[in-house]
Amino acid sequence: MNFCPACGHAVRLSIPPGDNRERFVCTHCNTVHYQNPRNVVGTIPVWQDTVLLCRRAIEPRLGYWTLPAGFMEMGETTAQAAARETLEEAGARVEIQSLFSLLNVPHVHQVHLFYLARLLDNDVAAGEESLETGFFNEHNLPWDELAFPTVSQTLRHFFSDRAAGHYALHTGDIFRTLREG
Repeated sequence: MNFCPACGHAVRLSIPPGDNRERFVCTHCNTVHYQNPRNVVGTIPVWQDTVLLCRRAIEPRLGYWTLPAGFMEMGETTAQAAARETLEEAGARVEIQSLFSLLNVPHVHQVHLFYLARLLDNDVAAGEESLETGFFNEHNLPWDELAFPTVSQTLRHFFSDRAAGHYALHTGDIFRTLREG
């Protein structure tokens, strides 16, 4: 950030009074500009014994498979954002169920939240950000072609919980891997 969105003057990094970390502070109006992690929300859309995935049509990870998910918009709840992203990316209408995973990804300043979701029908179609959609069970899922560690971890928890006969909330942290640079 170079300029204050409030008044247009230059900003500088400094520790504001009463704070403990550097923030962008306007040199003119003294507005402190906080930067916070972004929420990525999505679903685990279930149809019978399968899960719906999307093949990404955009970077990062173009061509890799993912759960339908994206950035939360202002004015939405996390559940509303998850349902919207599922409709946008996979043309899928879902009934949102419980929050299933919450994974912190500090090196990209994100928090990923995935909800269990029941597909209302199997009439799906790739949206603008997807090349195609597909239904997969645990055995034919393209594990080596998953786009993100949060997706892989969420799906491993999902299939493990399903085999155990009960679903729990899974939380954790995903740190930079060698593959990601």
